[in-house]
Amino acid sequence: MTENQMEANRDEDIELVITRDFAAPRAKVFAALTEAEHLRHWWGPTGFTMEVARVDLRPGGLFHYKMSSPDGNALWGRFVYREISAPEKLIFVNAFSDEEGGAVRAPFHPAWPLEVRNTLTFMERNGTTTLVMRGIPDAGSPEELQIFKEGHELIRQGFSGTLDQLADYLTKI
Repeated sequence: MTENQMEANRDEDIELVITRDFAAPRAKVFAALTEAEHLRHWWGPTGFTMEVARVDLRPGGLFHYKMSSPDGNALWGRFVYREISAPEKLIFVNAFSDEEGGAVRAPFHPAWPLEVRNTLTFMERNGTTTLVMRGIPDAGSPEELQIFKEGHELIRQGFSGTLDQLADYLTKI
């Protein structure tokens, strides 16, 4: 097996894939995932409030945000955009962050990958958009990759609530 084949097998084993259909055109779904006026209404875990610090939608640009839990705890996060092909594809690296937008370790596990590369594709058919989200640690250590793999179900549960909020929001805009 070549080095490239081993790398591809590792990626398939570690990569998290989430697929969700939305009863909305893909341009609308893409806008909801990339514009501050929309993101603040639905992004984040169920029950959290969202504050957008900034969105600079361009390769190298930053989406920086603060999520506050019902009990008042705040978590900062960021996306650094790598590729934007509206409304078909969006690639970004996300991380927990400090208030200035610098990447920091996850508060829930010291070996959680510092950054995760996400590739989102948007496919429309008959007014329904299928969103496919693929996430994999960006340059993670073997321990970080294992922790990420073990956390797949937890991530799926979290995104289920977040994507439910998106589905509900799309019916209102």
